Amino acid sequence: MTGSRQSGAHARVVSNLGVSIVTGQIEPGHDLDPIDLGKQFSASRTAVREALRVLMAKGLVDARPRRGTFVTPRRQWNLLDPDVLRWRFDSAVDDTFLTELAEVRLMVEPMAASLAATRRTDRDLADLEDALAALSASIGPDATAQVEADFAFHNALLDAAHNELLTRMATVIEAGMRLRDRYTHGSLDSKAVDLHAKVLLAVRNKRPRAARTAMAALIDQSIVDTASSAAAKRPSGKAR
Repeated sequence: MTGSRQSGAHARVVSNLGVSIVTGQIEPGHDLDPIDLGKQFSASRTAVREALRVLMAKGLVDARPRRGTFVTPRRQWNLLDPDVLRWRFDSAVDDTFLTELAEVRLMVEPMAASLAATRRTDRDLADLEDALAALSASIGPDATAQVEADFAFHNALLDAAHNELLTRMATVIEAGMRLRDRYTHGSLDSKAVDLHAKVLLAVRNKRPRAARTAMAALIDQSIVDTASSAAAKRPSGKAR
């Protein structure tokens, strides 16, 4: 098997096995036989072994002497890993996931805005202003441009907080942006731009409390919009 084909097989095993574990198709405690996996995915022993190493790094699987390789308990999963977030996001978004993302954003982003108002540099302001301009220009039917501009603004805000650990939360914020795009496709309007502008104004004027309040209001509105759109798309009578 050539290097490129082996790499492709490795990625296929990682993705398919990861999705199966995250969505509960393969339950915690389930034994994973590398030989059987190789047959299932038509992959070499090397590709399967490397794929399992990747999943171990994400906390989804483990290996023990005399036990072999197995799916770990959910509490050991790295739920903030970008791939784990994406697998959960792409396959089975439910109300619990919506709520968890909203709660994390409300804990992280208002504080990030407060810190940004205290620590921002001229370069940070320029990045935020560029992102806001792109957000305003994206209003229309192109939802992809909207979510990219929206994420650029929130990412720039995390950077402006100048806290390296906070910037690592960008994967969670991006998941929230992608989720909003899924349920409110093409719905960004001038009100949303105004809410972002209020955050930028507070950051520019170095008003941390106002920045925190403005960001909380922005996220609250995003939560309302996403929940409303999700409820409208939910089959009639289906429990929340």
